Amino acid sequence: MGKIIAIANQKGGVGKTTTTVNLAASLGVLEKKVLLIDADPQANATSGLGVDVDGVEFGTYQLLEHTQSAENTIIETSSPNVDLIPAHIDLVAIEIELVDKDKREYMMKKAIEPLKEKYDYILIDCAPSLGLLTLNALTASDAVIIPIQCEYFALEGLGKLLNTIKSVQKIHNVNLDIEGLLLTMYDSRLRLSNQVVEEVKKHFSDMVFDTIIQRNVRLSEAPSYGESIIKYDASSKGATNYLNLANEIIKKNKEKV
Repeated sequence: MGKIIAIANQKGGVGKTTTTVNLAASLGVLEKKVLLIDADPQANATSGLGVDVDGVEFGTYQLLEHTQSAENTIIETSSPNVDLIPAHIDLVAIEIELVDKDKREYMMKKAIEPLKEKYDYILIDCAPSLGLLTLNALTASDAVIIPIQCEYFALEGLGKLLNTIKSVQKIHNVNLDIEGLLLTMYDSRLRLSNQVVEEVKKHFSDMVFDTIIQRNVRLSEAPSYGESIIKYDASSKGATNYLNLANEIIKKNKEKV
């Protein structure tokens, strides 16, 4: 039985999509069967895996509308063991279209539940908001990874997100866990980066991943080639970081079994 993990933070630019794409690729290289669901209308995870967004016929929009079965929305990617449910700009309309639907928060859960048998991990790249799309992702997930940028405003808004997660646990998904807080864009030369790491570890101790994602030029370049960091430069610091994260998640989930 696979595990569904949402990668969420209502702040933009914290490394959500970078994490989703590269964690998926890393888990795939470690011989885990992975499905990435792009639940962000910007569709950066889709293009980041080399898929032409304009050519997307079926994807997350049809999945949430239940006009296509989940199997019909899945496409293969060039990353080993990684499949994708792509996004398209039409996903922007979904929040308005779902608003008067019955059980609107459960649309994704209902659609992807049968896929848990086929995959070891299902990763959902969430939009940078706490709207209905993100709510659907959290309701459908077993756990959530929260990327936190090692910057001054890093902790701003984290309380709001944790409160949203608590209310989702209370109302929609009692089994939702926090898989971990992931520190991203870390630069060891900056005192501020080190202060943020210290602060986060002091307040959230066991919830923080041991792996820290360092600032890395190759990591920033990879999406413009439609490739994960594993495919673009497997020897880079960014690739090592994400492989370490994948190993940490696999180990953590083995211990829980």
